[in-house]
This record gives sequence, C-alpha cells and structure tokens, in this order.
Amino acid sequence: MGLGTSMKETTLHYYRDPLVEILSEDQDVNLRGIVIVGSPDKNEEKYLSAERVGASLECMRVDGAVFSCNGLGNNHVDYAHSIEAAEKRGIPVVALSLCPAEDFVVQNQYMDGVLCYYKTLGEGRQAGDETTVLAQNTVTETDARKALAMLKLKMRKKEKEG
Repeated sequence: MGLGTSMKETTLHYYRDPLVEILSEDQDVNLRGIVIVGSPDKNEEKYLSAERVGASLECMRVDGAVFSCNGLGNNHVDYAHSIEAAEKRGIPVVALSLCPAEDFVVQNQYMDGVLCYYKTLGEGRQAGDETTVLAQNTVTETDARKALAMLKLKMRKKEKEG
C-alpha cells in the first residue's frame, strides 16, 4: 500500500481543482485561502505542523474548513492532528481522504467529518488498492459538492449551538 499512480494529483488537477472551484463559486461561502502543508517525518514536527494549521485558521477567523489529503498511512498522523487542532478551536472541519477515517493510523474524537473519496472500492478491491490509472482516485466535482454540503451542515449546527 502506498501513494501510487491512481492517487497522484497532476499539475492539471491542481490548476482545475474541483474543490477550489466549487468553494469559490458558492455564494454562501467566502473562500479565504488555501493552506498547503507538507507531511514532516518526525512526530514532534507533525504535531507542530498541525498546531500551526489550527492557529493559522483561527487567525484567519474562518467559520469552517475543508481539508484534503493526498496520501495514506504516515500522512494521516499530522492530518488527523490538524483536524483536531482546528476543531478544538471551534472551527468545523470536513476532510477528504483516500480511505475512511476508521482506517487512519491515528484516531481522535473529531474524525466524524472525514469523507472517503477512494473510487476503486468494489470488484474485490479494498481502500489503498492501486489501479495504475493516472489520477483515477483524485477529488472530483461530486466529492467537492459533498464536502461543501457537509461543511455547511456542520457550520449551521455550530451556529445553532453557539
């Protein structure tokens, strides 16, 4: 298992990222920016990176965030901690991942907003199976719309509770 051909996000995907397009076009959402974070090797740096993500979102005064992770396994350590760092600050998060939250190598109480967008399930396949078709398992417009709808629900729920 690992990041293979079908999971790679091409340059064209980044230029036409459905997630950015859907969020920027929606009249109910004010897209504040895009935060790009690498995945450090050391655990201490993973925690630091995650806290910086949470602090950055808090400083931008966002009402919610959509996370997307291009990877499996080790990448989910700092990814899960970034979700936690944002949620602890009261920022609702919806996260897209190649595998379901229950398959992450780390868990926390904030993993309820993780959407799986892995396309190759079925026909005897499991999450993490490689298809060798370039970019077959990247975020689609449908995935982006689901994430946006889920984020709006989480933000509305927070607003009613607050």
